[in-house]
Amino acid sequence: MRITKLGHCAMVLEIDGVKILTDPGSFTIGAQEGVTGLDAILITHEHADHFHIESLHTVVRNNPEAAIITNGSVAKLIAEAGITNTVTVVGDGQSTTLKAVSIEGFGKDHAPIVETMGMVENTAYMIGNKFYFPGDNFHAPGRAVDVLALPVAGPWMKISEAVHFAQTIGARIAFGVHDGMLVPSFRAFPKMALNMFVPNTEYVTLADGESREF
Repeated sequence: MRITKLGHCAMVLEIDGVKILTDPGSFTIGAQEGVTGLDAILITHEHADHFHIESLHTVVRNNPEAAIITNGSVAKLIAEAGITNTVTVVGDGQSTTLKAVSIEGFGKDHAPIVETMGMVENTAYMIGNKFYFPGDNFHAPGRAVDVLALPVAGPWMKISEAVHFAQTIGARIAFGVHDGMLVPSFRAFPKMALNMFVPNTEYVTLADGESREF
């Protein structure tokens, strides 16, 4: 499995012959618009840093055959925007298969920011029984996870929650996402905390634009 982190929560995941772009949001407009050869675009929720509709128009124009996999709330917004790519709704407890690669949905809610602020539908996704991408909530799938995309910053979380989530998941390897608001030099802090408190999970820091085999 190869992952290229474009920035924040936008990644290109290549697994078993399938190429998926995740969460093309407002922090990564330039990076994601040039991606081609996609089989699917996966979107966890509707907040602009994960779902930037103007940019998505460009992505689908460059990838007209790519399916869009998301939850019901985002699917409605995509239909309203007039995007005609095939949309497959995968919410909590639902699943689909893309060229023999399974994609399963977990969880229903975005983590609260202030009381009910930000409480949209958020779906975490397990891809290929290996890679887990939680979006904006620390919802555990109750299943073994090999590679974890771990949120490490944001208005809805604190670093202790990321550490506790990583401890709960117990993945072989994890890397930081949802870090577009951090200056690159500060990204070493989550790595230090994870190495200290979750020693059984290898934590790596991916720079924007960096690729790695997992």
